[in-house]
Amino acid sequence: MADLTKFVRPDIAALEAYTPIQPFDVLSEQLGIPIEQIIKLDANENPYGPAPSVAEALRDHPFYAIYPDPDQTRLRRAISPFIGQPIQRILCGNGSDEIIDLLMRVLVQPNDVVIACPPTFGMYSFNTGVVGGRFVAVPRDANFDVDIEAVADAVLEHQAKMVFLPSPNNPTGNLLAREHVLRLLELPTILVLDEAYAEFSSGSVADLVGHYPNLVVLRTFSKWAGLAGLRLGYGLIPEWLITHLWKIKQPYNTNVAAEVAVLQSLAETEALNARAKVMVAERERLFAALQAIDGLTPFPSQANFILCRVERGDAAQLKAELAKRGILLRYYRNPELANCIRVSIGLPEHHDALLAALADLGYR
Repeated sequence: MADLTKFVRPDIAALEAYTPIQPFDVLSEQLGIPIEQIIKLDANENPYGPAPSVAEALRDHPFYAIYPDPDQTRLRRAISPFIGQPIQRILCGNGSDEIIDLLMRVLVQPNDVVIACPPTFGMYSFNTGVVGGRFVAVPRDANFDVDIEAVADAVLEHQAKMVFLPSPNNPTGNLLAREHVLRLLELPTILVLDEAYAEFSSGSVADLVGHYPNLVVLRTFSKWAGLAGLRLGYGLIPEWLITHLWKIKQPYNTNVAAEVAVLQSLAETEALNARAKVMVAERERLFAALQAIDGLTPFPSQANFILCRVERGDAAQLKAELAKRGILLRYYRNPELANCIRVSIGLPEHHDALLAALADLGYR
């Protein structure tokens, strides 16, 4: 038999795979720890889960044997007043990751430049590679803030098609100032603001979509609504561009269960907003506790996680020691995050267990 691997695109063969976070059952098997003893603070999931009424809505839905609406009409009608944008600017996807993929497939040809500012969400560089684009990194400063003029210079130098910036940024928690967004919108490029964690922050620019033809805003129900396992995100996209995304979108890309869960969540916004406030308060409590520990430096965050530099000892070893105790954090190998861990906001008792384990390991 001939070597069939030669049929694989060389750029895909060389592409480094994205490393996802594992679910409870896989982690339980890997660690040899019962699921109920695992404290999962590694994936920015909502520890409270969906609104209580979501399970009832899922149980009572009668049409799981029927294909979902390919246009997500009911869903987009419900999202419209929630986000303050007309239905014709809303596109739903299998998580906001799918919207990132669709945007790149519509806009980016081989060797076109896409810009992002590491340390940041890895899917931007990953998807750029998938479509054969060229990824250009404009590093953040020592406080993980975006160097706006450096981004502007890079856009002009490389004639960049797209700029991806999360606000708040994952994994650093920084919010991008509104005036900086407005400066970037002056540039001849498509600016994609990823607001996956906006409900835990003090700012959003979703209202600007439609006023600027080069602005796209991404949102998700994974974090605020606790629906990460059902995968439903959406984009707020100018009419001229969304038309082309509809052409290539898979017709049944959002499943019936996800639609039912989101519709019910949008009927529970008051309760979910209250939960988000509880998580923000817990974030501030944990931040203060981490600040008081010798050998750790937490960074201020406007998301549902806290990035923390390990000043004494090795972050990878600390993560491994905590994992042995069933406490899972995110560790980064990239140089911009040297010796850093990220702690997702969980329940207060999760954080108390983490702090106790850190003390036992010599971090007091």
